[in-house]
Amino acid sequence: MTRIARIGTAQGPRHAVEQPGGSLCLIEGDLFGDWRVTQERAPAGSALLSPIVPPTIYCIGLNYRKHAEETGAAIPQYPVLFIKASAALHHPDQPILIPTHAPSHKVDYECELAVVIGRRAKNVRAADALDYVLGYTCANDVSARDWQMEWGGGQFCRGKSFDTFCPLGPVLVTADAIPNPNALDIRTVLNGKTVQSANT
Repeated sequence: MTRIARIGTAQGPRHAVEQPGGSLCLIEGDLFGDWRVTQERAPAGSALLSPIVPPTIYCIGLNYRKHAEETGAAIPQYPVLFIKASAALHHPDQPILIPTHAPSHKVDYECELAVVIGRRAKNVRAADALDYVLGYTCANDVSARDWQMEWGGGQFCRGKSFDTFCPLGPVLVTADAIPNPNALDIRTVLNGKTVQSANT
């Protein structure tokens, strides 16, 4: 199993591989290309950043049957696709900022399994899709439900794209360590308390 973190260093953000004792060894190269683990240890106390910085954050709505049933929504015939703005990306265990100039009184959380695509993919058969996955990480699909559902006729992108509304991490687990992503336990922890617990 390879657990990859992205940390802040004096030279800027770096990727590092978690070692058996919990320490981190820095990576040289491109995580999405050729890379290797060095013997250089990450500085103690390095801040954990989101494990990747995706150019686009694609999301699937109503992807959990239980969640759809809780909200009273019908199971869609086709996937509901929406995008979160890149500015929504946030680091793990950092405070989520509630918008003030476009205030929301219905901010909600959703634990999600984030799939990280590792190489260019186009016209890929469903049977081959997992061959393109670099790994998986945790995501919190934070939503301002009033902006999303009530104001402006279904503002999915706006309601889900406020700054800090997409925490990722703490680590990226490579695909070889997760042969079946459809059998994982996921949970949301809010202020130290587990508020959601589900299975993919």
